Amino acid sequence: MLRRNQRMRREYIYRKSLEGPEKEQYEKKRRIREALEEGKPIPTELRNEEHQLRKQIDLEDQERAVPRSMIDDEYATANTREPKILLTTSRNPSAPLIQFVKELKVVFPNSQRMNRGGQVISEIVESCRSHDITDLILVHEHRGQPDGLIVSHLPNGPTAYFGLLNVVTRHDIKDRKAMGKMSEAYPHLVMDNFSTKIGERTATIIKHLFPVPKPESKRIITFANRDDYISFRHHVYEKHGGPKSLDLKEVGPRFELRLYQIIQGTVDQNEAKKEFVLRPYINTAKKQKTLGA
Repeated sequence: MLRRNQRMRREYIYRKSLEGPEKEQYEKKRRIREALEEGKPIPTELRNEEHQLRKQIDLEDQERAVPRSMIDDEYATANTREPKILLTTSRNPSAPLIQFVKELKVVFPNSQRMNRGGQVISEIVESCRSHDITDLILVHEHRGQPDGLIVSHLPNGPTAYFGLLNVVTRHDIKDRKAMGKMSEAYPHLVMDNFSTKIGERTATIIKHLFPVPKPESKRIITFANRDDYISFRHHVYEKHGGPKSLDLKEVGPRFELRLYQIIQGTVDQNEAKKEFVLRPYINTAKKQKTLGA
């Protein structure tokens, strides 16, 4: 099993290393294709490679014309099987953290919660791989308040690190009558304002935690990005007297996420390449939005 995982990791790193040259080659062929279609002269810097590139253009079909992204490899099995998630916490979790993770277990379908005990991260990841777990979610706390959430896709990554803010569990909501019943149906997802490259990457990581819902499902989960803070809301709705009389009720929990790192590996791989890191100067650039407009 260890040798197999090492081989898969080497293959993954090799495919990732090919992504840069493939994009560069694709850009050259795109420029030549545009020049031929518009009847313009071939760009000077591409004239030495024109003959070889035109041969490749003639041999390409629609699928091969666009270079494959690593997302195609990382989530290649996402359409053939439903996600299987393991939820766990930091060591010696407090009562509020345990309560929050119990509610997350209902939020994510097909998830199971595990007591951390004395296990180290590498042992948990190996156990997940051997049991065909697709995603590992770790929740951390500070002085009894949940403050961090890590989503690691298996077997090869990526891993996204989020800060947790303004956590309100169902247990904390006082008005029980206004609260909807917790449904276990597969939810419809609303992903709002993830328009940049990093935003699309983050949305891809999040949406693959949820299976495809049935059209009649009355459960809605929203991830809304505002100024790089992702608001999580969980609702159910009922139609009592037709489509115009819609009764929407919040179920809970509710919280905000702040992305601060994405790495191209699993959570136990300290040597994995960092795809995105939230730097201090990014916070001061008011006009620069990392995830969306």
